Amino acid sequence: MNGQTSGKGNQVKDHPSALNPAILVLNIILSILGAIIGLELIVRVGISTNTSIIGALFAIILSRIPIAFFKKYRNIHAQNLVQTAISGATFSAANSLILPIGIPYLMGEPQLVIPMLVGVLLATIIDATILYKTFDTPMFPADEPWPPGIASAETILAVVNKGKKAMLLLVGMGIGIVGKAFGIPTDLLGVTWIGDMWALGAFGVGALVIGISTDQGFNISQYYVPHGIMIGAGLVALIQVGLMLFKKEDGKGSVAGKFTSSISDMRGALAKGYIAYVVVAIGLAAVSGIYSQMSVPKLIIWVVFAAFAAIASELIVGMSAMHSGWFPGFATALIFLIVGMMIGFPKLPLGILAGYTAATGPAFSDMAYDFKCGYILRGNGADPDFERAGRKQQYMAEIVSFFVAFAVVLVMCNTYFKQDLFAPVARTFVTTIEAGSSPEIAKWLIIFAVPGAILQFIGGPKKQLGVLFATGMLVGSTITGITVIVALIIRIVVVRLKGEEGQSTLYILGAGSIAGSALYSFFTSTLQLGKKK
Repeated sequence: MNGQTSGKGNQVKDHPSALNPAILVLNIILSILGAIIGLELIVRVGISTNTSIIGALFAIILSRIPIAFFKKYRNIHAQNLVQTAISGATFSAANSLILPIGIPYLMGEPQLVIPMLVGVLLATIIDATILYKTFDTPMFPADEPWPPGIASAETILAVVNKGKKAMLLLVGMGIGIVGKAFGIPTDLLGVTWIGDMWALGAFGVGALVIGISTDQGFNISQYYVPHGIMIGAGLVALIQVGLMLFKKEDGKGSVAGKFTSSISDMRGALAKGYIAYVVVAIGLAAVSGIYSQMSVPKLIIWVVFAAFAAIASELIVGMSAMHSGWFPGFATALIFLIVGMMIGFPKLPLGILAGYTAATGPAFSDMAYDFKCGYILRGNGADPDFERAGRKQQYMAEIVSFFVAFAVVLVMCNTYFKQDLFAPVARTFVTTIEAGSSPEIAKWLIIFAVPGAILQFIGGPKKQLGVLFATGMLVGSTITGITVIVALIIRIVVVRLKGEEGQSTLYILGAGSIAGSALYSFFTSTLQLGKKK
């Protein structure tokens, strides 16, 4: 294997192993910390934060301790494994584990919490495995933005190389911390300076539309406008993905060409992933007893639809995360829940469906960010063999973090639930199920699916206009929309005046802003650990 140089004094011959005792021990410790942070934030605030930068900084700090054992952490690829693990534990514990298992508990079925926890753990592992097999393919190229990944890589490289980049990063971190303290979403500010401008513009406009309408006392969500737009855009996005899958193989899509994985690898991974989702869905139907609530034909439809919803959700979420740095996991799960209600599934099967779908997507997107970070640190694919070796070690670190997160959630979930602490999204799913479906809801969904489909078709698979516009409407606010639009205007002006040099500067400042926002969230949430609402 050829050597790789990423930063001064970091030439390596072989990639560090995720199972190396020094790395494994630190990864387990930080994964426990990351899982706790994820749980605290999701049940108390309703969000989870990107802890990958915190993990990298921990490794960097430890590497400065003048003891031989800690020297291993000076390797930037070892730091990449550490940030991969803590990030994986944070997002899986919050979004993929505690959120879904709260649904059966809230529905009065506490005995289903453990079976559901096992099911969503398996779904999370399948989710991450599909990403591992499809990253750096024509569908999910490594050279696309994946903004939080760029932020983590730039943070590590700035510390290693020092100089102008480090100063710009510090300025960006200052912007991130100060802005966050004043309630400005500076993580989105940073993402907007890195991600696809069209996709983020659509997100910003969607956020402004919902924010202004709500501020004026007219909530358009009551007519299911965002939901309908997401359904239409999501369906078109899936068709666009399908066309990509059945595209003929050529030199650019082969292992020997532009990408390190081929179209055929991508097809195989998605097919096997779907089968795996079907098997887990059958298992959930069996252990939860929901099979007794449906006829055999409806049960078959439920299993097929649950597996489809899981894989479709992760593809839509992955596409959005790739271009914008934002993954609409909650939004897509809600859409498939509403479609399930239209099909006519009973309440408990709907709850299991919602949790199962919500478990896929977050791990997919988060690990893609970590892979992007590793891709940059490994030289942007200059050595394909080294790139594949490093990505494999990151995958192993991620899987370890999932099992650590599973253990933490298993131990702590009852403590949270007995205090009536749940992810707010879980309550939303249950409230939606209890409200039931109606022809009136179906009418509005169909009406607004049309503009969503048109917008997504016009933007194409690269810009994701429909999906991101709907995401902005589903999760945005006035301040979110203003922040994104102002950041875009600044970016356009800087790039026109300074060209590539200006964009490069914004990349570093954006990375710093994301890092500063993450650090602020980390310390403020840590100070609140153990406190009740």
